[in-house]
Amino acid sequence: MTRVRLEDLQDMTALPETTAKTEAQANLPSFTTEELFHGATEIGIAHQGLTYRLRITRQGKLVLNK
Repeated sequence: MTRVRLEDLQDMTALPETTAKTEAQANLPSFTTEELFHGATEIGIAHQGLTYRLRITRQGKLVLNK
């Protein structure tokens, strides 16, 4: 087990955030579940001739089924 002294922690600085992730997120179209579902708990998504079902579970998680 490695031991760290409190004095060593006080001298540490945080690593700078990478801008690549933030730039990629800025260019990514985003929608809220309210915008997509309009009060429903399940929607259909058409993709390459197939329909996928996206639903919100009772626990508030998203599930995508083919």
